[in-house]
Amino acid sequence: MITLREITAESLRSIIDLKVAENQKSFVKPNAVSIAQAYFDKNAWFRAIYDGEAPIGFVMLWLDTEKAEYWLWRFMIDEKFQKKGFGYQAMKIIIEHVRILPNATRFGLTYASGDGDPSQFYAKLGFVETGEWQDDQKVMMLEL
Repeated sequence: MITLREITAESLRSIIDLKVAENQKSFVKPNAVSIAQAYFDKNAWFRAIYDGEAPIGFVMLWLDTEKAEYWLWRFMIDEKFQKKGFGYQAMKIIIEHVRILPNATRFGLTYASGDGDPSQFYAKLGFVETGEWQDDQKVMMLEL
């Protein structure tokens, strides 16, 4: 069963050790970088993704409840656990979490485009290309 859990001192190393496949490294920062960024951004919300008792991934959201702006900031599933449906299941849980936030009507994300980018994965979840760019990344949006 897929769950999202707070990262603790005891679980930190196992989350930092999770890695994406070599060809995906240009699409997502290492978890250590994400966790460090989260501690210095008041809008960051982050969790480890578990399958049962096994840590398999990481998610970080950018949440501004005052403006009702909600973004997927980071998402990764360890290379050993990819192509098994875990990422899809985790994203469904994440989407439901965002759906119940104050005045949530849209959930956005950005991604670096390129060979093997995650756009098709997000499209299967209902995210749609907006045609917009943030910095050098394409924007996708999910209407809640």
